[in-house]
Amino acid sequence: MTDRQPESSSRPAPRSPREAIQPEPAPPPPGASRRARHPVVVALSGVFTFLLLLIIAGGAVLYIGVLQFEGDGPLEQARTVMVPRGQGTRDIAQLLEREGVIDQSWVFLGGVALSQARGDLKAGEYLFPERASMREVMDILVEGKAILHTVTIPEGYTSAQIVRRLQEDETLVGQIEEIPAEGTLLPETYKFNRGTTRKQMLDRMARAHDRVVAEMWDRRDEDLPIETPEQMIILASIVEKETGRADERPRVAAVFHNRLRQRMRLQSDPTILYGLFGGNAFDEPRTITRSQLDAPNPYSTYQINGLPPTPIGNPGRAALEAVINPAETNELYFVADGTGGHAFAKTLDEHNQNVAKWRAIERERAEGASNGG
Repeated sequence: MTDRQPESSSRPAPRSPREAIQPEPAPPPPGASRRARHPVVVALSGVFTFLLLLIIAGGAVLYIGVLQFEGDGPLEQARTVMVPRGQGTRDIAQLLEREGVIDQSWVFLGGVALSQARGDLKAGEYLFPERASMREVMDILVEGKAILHTVTIPEGYTSAQIVRRLQEDETLVGQIEEIPAEGTLLPETYKFNRGTTRKQMLDRMARAHDRVVAEMWDRRDEDLPIETPEQMIILASIVEKETGRADERPRVAAVFHNRLRQRMRLQSDPTILYGLFGGNAFDEPRTITRSQLDAPNPYSTYQINGLPPTPIGNPGRAALEAVINPAETNELYFVADGTGGHAFAKTLDEHNQNVAKWRAIERERAEGASNGG
């Protein structure tokens, strides 16, 4: 074996035991490479850092926006707001901000966009509840939960009366240029949004009328002495004016059917009034005079055989039902009985007795009125 010489060290020999135990200093870090110092790398690093900060900032803004969109709104009490037709999403957002329903229109627009609800916000009159969040406001508008108004058309109203009722309703808009034909509208209670036109309401009533008439005509007894849907409507309009009591309609309809079968004149007082005053005939109580009874009148069923040329009003469902499902009776006459109903009779003698009773009641009432009773 040969002895190996110890490797040389760059560290000088220690000059004392203290120096011998001191650790060697760490070597300096390597310098940056040329690639790391390249301008393109520096630029890309800056862009990456900017995008990262932008994503963080965007996430923070989105988080805050979601909190505002979902949080309680500024309304201190419920408020009604009318959203006009033809408004864009931005216009609606600005309107809601002006009305105090929301406090940040841009947050609302962002929430609508993220919810993919653009173009789904509906016009109408809305009641927004207290502290409604922007999401709740959006849902109300998307679902079209608008305030619904109602208009009630009494059964038997003439078309002129219906038009006046619609004109008096200030929640409807637009003008009616022409009074619809008599007997073409269905009296009912209709719901509608503020801003609905009066013409639209008439169209709805006409469509409802057509559906009901078609249904009734299909269910009629073919042995009835009426041959067309129009005749059914005419007779129902007379029944409607003869009695306001639901339990009497089928019985009154039966009397008219029996008279038609026997070719007897219907002798209905409301037909006289309609022939004299048209659509205004029933605006107020009227007493028929002898001269009016005798005057030529194409609607007077005291003068003409069969049915008048047109309906004398717009009958409701119940009157139409009574005409196609009349009571089973042989009665041919009826007259008021003083209680709001009528006394019915099969023979003329019985009817005359009922008429005498009614005349006596009329005299008593007249005497009581003249005496201040």
